[in-house]
Amino acid sequence: MKKDPYKHKQTYENWKEAVKDRIPDISKANSDIILKYLKDMENGVNISIDSVRGGRSYARLNSLKNRMIFFSKKFKELFDINELTQATEEQVLIFFNSMKNGTIVREDNKQYQSVETYGKIFKAFWHWHMKVNKKNGDEILDITEDLDTKQIKPKWVYLSEEQVKKLCDNATFEYRVLFTFLLDTGIRPPGELLNVRVRDLYNNCKELNIRDEISKTFGRRIKLMICSELLKEYIKSKELKDDDYLFTFQPATANKYLKRLAVKLFGDEETEAGSKYSQMSLYDFRHIACCYWLPRYKSESALKYRFGWKKSDKIHYYSELLGMKDTISEEDLLIDVTKTDIEKRLIKTEKENILLKEKMTDIEQQMKKILELVDVAIGRGKILNKS
Repeated sequence: MKKDPYKHKQTYENWKEAVKDRIPDISKANSDIILKYLKDMENGVNISIDSVRGGRSYARLNSLKNRMIFFSKKFKELFDINELTQATEEQVLIFFNSMKNGTIVREDNKQYQSVETYGKIFKAFWHWHMKVNKKNGDEILDITEDLDTKQIKPKWVYLSEEQVKKLCDNATFEYRVLFTFLLDTGIRPPGELLNVRVRDLYNNCKELNIRDEISKTFGRRIKLMICSELLKEYIKSKELKDDDYLFTFQPATANKYLKRLAVKLFGDEETEAGSKYSQMSLYDFRHIACCYWLPRYKSESALKYRFGWKKSDKIHYYSELLGMKDTISEEDLLIDVTKTDIEKRLIKTEKENILLKEKMTDIEQQMKKILELVDVAIGRGKILNKS
């Protein structure tokens, strides 16, 4: 069974039981339609044609229910609408533009971040509403067609290779193993990471099998190039068995330790990827690992396989090409610029070798004839001497 470190399933199931009759603090009309929508998303019913098939994860369901309740309250507050499906295109565009420009702010008076994520959730809900009604013979206008859901790249913490080494050297043994493992594998924390068992390690800890059932995208078996020896020492010291989980830490505790250590070593400046060291989390290692492995892989498809990506744009998304260097050398230039001349010389040399071999063959044949004549001459001389 896949571990659920953030208890998404328990949180959702408890909430669903508590609101089975009605979601509090919103209208009954909105409560009914949200519960119906979430039930369909849980079962993978009436999914938009452009979306991935199948039921949504519990993490996704929790996100959907929180955002849908938020929409219900805000549309009631701003437009006096008791049912989200009665919203107009103008109201939807005004609402999300107000979130972007700071007219609508959070309870702490700070501006909303990742507004495009809210927009995508509302658009997905509306497309579900359209599909449900279409099955009943009713055509619903797509009022989200002009809604801007272009994703804005979130900031993250970038560490150079030297900084990663310094971080690992100053961490406790358990965290040094964890950080080195994250850099080596590029695995997704905490979902994939905390579901790795000792039996998923192969070839004397030189390979890792990330199973299909624990992966967000697809299973993969990758080579461990950095952390093998540390892992063997770690497993021995912890006396871990094959079926034991490799790591059993609490994500919140690990992130707190990482932030504190990063600030202690590097201060609290803003990194090249936009976030400060005090904002570092385990997931930043996935970005850092991409920066580390990108110049080392000769094949883009091989890099995508290691990280569990299906699309090439993820490479730039995660690395932003930070830490990249111009690695061309004079030897590379020589090969590119003088390749034709070298090929011509090789062809010429090859022809000369062929001619030389032909001459040697002729000489060998001539020597053979000479030896035959010498043998004949010697034979005649012996006959004359006898006579």
